[in-house]
Amino acid sequence: MKNSKPGPILEGAIIGAIGGAGCMGSCHVSFLAGPAAGAIYGALFACLFARRCSSPGAGLMWGLGYGFLLWLAIPAGIQPMLSGAAPSTGMLDAARAHFPELVAYVVCLGAPLGILLGLLAPFRNRAGQSQFSISRAVVVGALAGAIGGAVFGHWMSAGGWYFPLIAEMLNSKSAATGELLHYVFSIIIGCGFGLLFQRDVRGLGSSLGWGAGYAILWWFLGPLTLLPLAGGQGLDWSYTNGSRLFPVFAGHIMYGLIVGVVYGFIDKMWVRFFTDSDPINREPEGPGVRAWNSVKWGVIASLAGGILFSALLLPSGYLPKLAELAGGSSAALGFAVNMVVSAGIGVSYGLLFQREAPNLQSAVCWGMLYGLIWWFAGPLTLLPLFLTGSFDWTVGAAGSLLPLLVGHFLYGAVTASVFYVLEQRHNDWLLLDPRLAAREKRLQRPVGTPAPGLWVFVLGLGALLPIMLG
Repeated sequence: MKNSKPGPILEGAIIGAIGGAGCMGSCHVSFLAGPAAGAIYGALFACLFARRCSSPGAGLMWGLGYGFLLWLAIPAGIQPMLSGAAPSTGMLDAARAHFPELVAYVVCLGAPLGILLGLLAPFRNRAGQSQFSISRAVVVGALAGAIGGAVFGHWMSAGGWYFPLIAEMLNSKSAATGELLHYVFSIIIGCGFGLLFQRDVRGLGSSLGWGAGYAILWWFLGPLTLLPLAGGQGLDWSYTNGSRLFPVFAGHIMYGLIVGVVYGFIDKMWVRFFTDSDPINREPEGPGVRAWNSVKWGVIASLAGGILFSALLLPSGYLPKLAELAGGSSAALGFAVNMVVSAGIGVSYGLLFQREAPNLQSAVCWGMLYGLIWWFAGPLTLLPLFLTGSFDWTVGAAGSLLPLLVGHFLYGAVTASVFYVLEQRHNDWLLLDPRLAAREKRLQRPVGTPAPGLWVFVLGLGALLPIMLG
């Protein structure tokens, strides 16, 4: 196997051993972690994913997905069974008891393994590296981070506790100091997004996904790790502290979505304005035609997803609540509102995720991720904002809305699948012209990108944390 050369395996073992030592020192984990186990985990990661860690961003996504799966297999799976705790306490209680290990596996193992192996990738394989612009990554990332920080700061400052909490890093209680630090961190995080993911962003949809995954990582890194350390409070990776910080988790996801979309849009404009045009490989369709097709396919796809979602909402009694958006209370009006909202989400999916899915399986995963995003953006954020004037990011609200999470997953999967079939039929027609076939193949997201790592990490934690922390 090409990806099992001794160089990457040794690198992974060294990084994993250091991360394992960090796990052991930070959360007092048992014999299934530590430097020796970390070295084994790192070597295994290098065997499986070293070739796919072609950049720091790609490596980060594979590392985060690997760290999450490793936690499911070892601390939340094998370890409780070996200790005999799982049958008596239940899987949920076992997962809560091992929440500190989840943070450790993400922060100390998954993220360092992926980023460092991605940074070392150019030394292993100098061929095939796409062009990278540091200035573009920093400028576009800083703009996206500042815009996302402005929206996120406005939301989080509603209770009056957020900015003073950040100011404690400088031993201050001043909200103005905390706000300044907030914008500094937002710009730094935005620059980091550009530096990590410039090569992997192909469209607004993938940029949205990277933003969600990046934001979840920063919830582990920021409020749970760096912020208390900077304030001299020590680490508290307990499940109870994670539950207390769940509103910040939801806010981080919304921040990541904003950064991802803004970065993807500005980055596309940057390329369009500052990159030389290619007169040979012109677009086979004008942007207006492509956008209209995406809107049309999105509406058709949303009908299938919306009807299925409405059937799931009917027994839960949630349709009358949707009817309140139109000033009524009947289930029939709620169904109509849901179909209109579904059509809007379907249109946005078409515009954001065109050419993102190379096959039906990828389409289902992108659709489920988009459904999860709308569970956070819809019933937890926009719906209560329209009805009451404020969002509801509490653990209690998330727990009561868990049945809708399944519906959002199914809606996203069905909508994305139908959209893929419609888009593929059109692309097959374009590929009849050999002059367009090569360009269309280049524009399509290839199989083998870090998207699967993103799906595992975001879908897994996006569904598990509201259950575990509730």
